[in-house]
Amino acid sequence: MGIICVPTPVFVHFFIFIYKDKVIKKLIWYNKLEMEELALTIDFGTQSARVALFNKKGETVAIVKTPYNPVYISECKGYAEQDADYYYDVLVEGMKKLTSQHKDKLQYIVGATITTFRDSSVQLDKDLKPLRKCILWLDQRNAEAREKLPLLHRILFNLVGMKDTIVLNRKRTMAQWIKENEPEIWAKTYKYVNISGYLTYKITGQLVDSASSVTGHYPINFKKRKWYSEKALKNVYGIPSSMLCKLKLPGEKMGTICNEFADEVGLPRDIPLFASGSDKACETIGLGALNPNTAAISYGTASTVEVTNSKFFEPEPFLPAYPAAVPGLYNMEVQIYRGYWMLTWFTKEFASELIDEAKITALSLEELANKKLGEIPPGSDGLVLQPYWGPGLRRPLSKGAIVGFSDVHTKYHLYRAIIEGIAYALREGLEGIEKSQHNKVRRIMISGGGSQSDAICQITADIFGKPVSRVQTFETTSLGAAIAVFCALGRFESIDVALKSMSHKTQTFQPNPEAHKQYNFLYKKAYVRLYPHAKDIYKEIKKYNDKFTK
Repeated sequence: MGIICVPTPVFVHFFIFIYKDKVIKKLIWYNKLEMEELALTIDFGTQSARVALFNKKGETVAIVKTPYNPVYISECKGYAEQDADYYYDVLVEGMKKLTSQHKDKLQYIVGATITTFRDSSVQLDKDLKPLRKCILWLDQRNAEAREKLPLLHRILFNLVGMKDTIVLNRKRTMAQWIKENEPEIWAKTYKYVNISGYLTYKITGQLVDSASSVTGHYPINFKKRKWYSEKALKNVYGIPSSMLCKLKLPGEKMGTICNEFADEVGLPRDIPLFASGSDKACETIGLGALNPNTAAISYGTASTVEVTNSKFFEPEPFLPAYPAAVPGLYNMEVQIYRGYWMLTWFTKEFASELIDEAKITALSLEELANKKLGEIPPGSDGLVLQPYWGPGLRRPLSKGAIVGFSDVHTKYHLYRAIIEGIAYALREGLEGIEKSQHNKVRRIMISGGGSQSDAICQITADIFGKPVSRVQTFETTSLGAAIAVFCALGRFESIDVALKSMSHKTQTFQPNPEAHKQYNFLYKKAYVRLYPHAKDIYKEIKKYNDKFTK
């Protein structure tokens, strides 16, 4: 039997010609549903940027890491600045590598987000161009904060014992420093944004930021996730409301990756960009630590402990919780300002021979130093370090302290004492959080560079007396950002379902009872008593520095 061919009617050909683009897009959309959907994450850390693709199982499908060189520019002692557009250039470089190496995966990208380090301000002119270098969170300069607050506000802060904290907050606000030292820049400033807002503008054309990303010296009402009015009691920063960008809630669409950027780096067009949060907020999601029974510890350049609640609790008196990178939750956080940066300082200043050994053995400097930890007993033979290398809001005059030196101590005792001191400080912070939320934390999830060391994870478990666990990747900030994207797209019924699918414990360190007993003794009998006994001395040191070291 022959095959009868029936000509396709002319109107069908015309229909296909007219609507071919829509038909093709629909076919691609159906194909995406059948294939593996991917989230694109853009993650700016303090020392490098990462662009990555994750699937809904939490697997890293592709990742490109681009270190900064230099990490920052320091034109004066204590300064830490970087050109805001340098970060954009690093992003373009990393994204081009990702798209060229994984062309077959790009069509399955369904959404994206951006997460950055915090509290790093960019001043923009009327054309939304940076007026000066971005002042990074690492910067140590202080303003004089000569601009006075209303008298009633000053009286109230005095009454509640928050005068010193408010003064420090204002001195650490870069808007105040620019007003005093670069008035010509301030006069031209049209918008004052965090680096996250500027980079969002660069890739979407929309000057907008997530309410979870503007953590730091900005006038935001963290509880309500919106800007304070200029007359609000807690608005102590001196930044006019007209200079602030629009805020989006976590999970909301911030815009679409613009065609110019997509074409330049090789991405498909029309990828939606969703609001997530800061690096620490996304890191907490990636660890699956979104309930009051679980703490998230980050051993990064800055070290933090966070606990997430659905209610707004202050981790310390008069200090706020921050909006989480998923809707309806808050992160209570205590930060050790210079955290694991101290280990870099130690190896540079006291263990230069490790640098040569690292070159010979092809091990990283950190790996070699961490191997030495096993040679030192828990408690570092009575050497106790308090890691206040940068002032805290609750202790604005604090300095670092080391006590207990004797002739048995070596530089590796000091190395271990730094690690133990950071953990002591985070334990103290966690105990304050537990008191605030009226609930004991039962387990700890850990991430950051320090978490890659088994020895450091075990020390943490021993000091806290709680099990410490890692997840399937050390890139937990990028993982958390990917989870936020899929939740924003409605791909999971809830955040809990998303965490079960994408964040997986891989190893748990149980506390050693004998080591915990030793640490408990030093923590309670020495560590927590150091600051109360030394705070008057710190005041005198500040007077000395103000008088003789300027």
